[in-house]
Amino acid sequence: MTPAALFAIVAALTLIRLFLAAWLPLAPDEAYYWVWSRALAPGYLDHPPMVALWIRAGTALAGQTALGVRLLGPIAAAVASALLFDAARLLFPGARAGIPAVLLLNASLLLGVGSIIMTPDSPLLFFWTAALWAMARLAASRSAGWWLAAGTFSGLALASKYTALFLWIGIGLWMLIVPAGRLWLRRWQPWAAALIGALLFCPVIAWNAAHDWAGFVKQGGRVDDWQPMRALGFLAELIGGQIGLATPLVFALCMMGLAAAVRRGWRGRDPAWSLLAALSLPPVLVFLQHATGGRVQGNWPAIIYPALAIAAGGLGLTRRWWAGASALGFAITAVAYVQAATDIVPLPPKLDPVAIRFKGWDGLMQQVLASRTAAGAGFVAAEGYTVASELAWQLPPGIRVVGFDSRWALTDLPKAPIAGQTGVLLRDIRRTDPLDPAVWPSSERIGTVERFGAPASTFSVYRVVASGASTDAVEMPRR
Repeated sequence: MTPAALFAIVAALTLIRLFLAAWLPLAPDEAYYWVWSRALAPGYLDHPPMVALWIRAGTALAGQTALGVRLLGPIAAAVASALLFDAARLLFPGARAGIPAVLLLNASLLLGVGSIIMTPDSPLLFFWTAALWAMARLAASRSAGWWLAAGTFSGLALASKYTALFLWIGIGLWMLIVPAGRLWLRRWQPWAAALIGALLFCPVIAWNAAHDWAGFVKQGGRVDDWQPMRALGFLAELIGGQIGLATPLVFALCMMGLAAAVRRGWRGRDPAWSLLAALSLPPVLVFLQHATGGRVQGNWPAIIYPALAIAAGGLGLTRRWWAGASALGFAITAVAYVQAATDIVPLPPKLDPVAIRFKGWDGLMQQVLASRTAAGAGFVAAEGYTVASELAWQLPPGIRVVGFDSRWALTDLPKAPIAGQTGVLLRDIRRTDPLDPAVWPSSERIGTVERFGAPASTFSVYRVVASGASTDAVEMPRR
């Protein structure tokens, strides 16, 4: 395969991904991040602000649409593929590692589906790959200016998701492991690069300092989980999930690449293999450790695959290995695309990843509208940030949506002046505690609404009159 043919494939994949990005309704987390984009801030409870900035840029270009929210995802995946190709070419000159690296990464569900859904992983993987590319340029040319690029991309990655800390750790380990890397410690460029990256992350630190370190506490609270009786189950879930999300043969080749990178990097201190090992082994070990005490979400290890795809390409395997792995991955991804776009294969809701994320929201909104009309309500309110975000995205313009969740207090969303007004409130049906009379002096349960075609999501609907006593009530943005 020629590089021209490779990039024709990437271009075709990008068009398909853009089509699906426009076609699929927003998942709850995407609607939540869209709310962030309407109240930009240096930080949020769950993540740094980059995903909100990307959505704000995308909607400025393509409007307040699903495509606008997701626009930068497929485009970033295409650009990252070009950077990955160049990084592989530089690290393994003449080995033609770039073609298998790009194919293997694009054949995985992690990128194939992850580039369509806008989450913090989209900017994280882009800037992570860009930093890897800058380090490959540095290792190949020994031109000190590439340190500044690597520092910039590393800072932007950290402003995307806190797991980008592994990128900083990996680059630091590479400098210590490789003799040529240790020489850089005497030069000013690596220190300037670290300063640039830190400055880019400073707004996130400042936001956390102003909000009692809420984001750091939330993410850091997972570190000390320890449930040894469930460790085997968590480990099996982690490994099985990665086999599924990377696709089986792509995962196998990436693990072969990891083993080769660790072995060759340690024995020969080779700059290329050592870089790939330093960027992949630390997160692998930490995620394995974390699985001894808690669940590792399937998307968390996505950061290891850019380096491991290059490592797999650098193995020098015959074409049938990487071509077969890529073909299987693309076939699995194609099935996922068709299922998402057409729902052609009926699956039990609990086993259908499309249903879990996307199905049933439009039907739920119709029921909410009917309940609002029957109650003569002036606003629709919801407990829970994801439901409130979906209501804000889905309901017709002109209908007020009020969010009730303690995390809204950490945003710049305006307070909702609803004292004395009548509304309808959605509440998870599993909650049996009474409504707070200080917040809702008048409340009456008038029915239920259900998200059909998805795992059971049923909500009690209350006709309420607000007192205005709640400090958690915010006015949700509307399209």
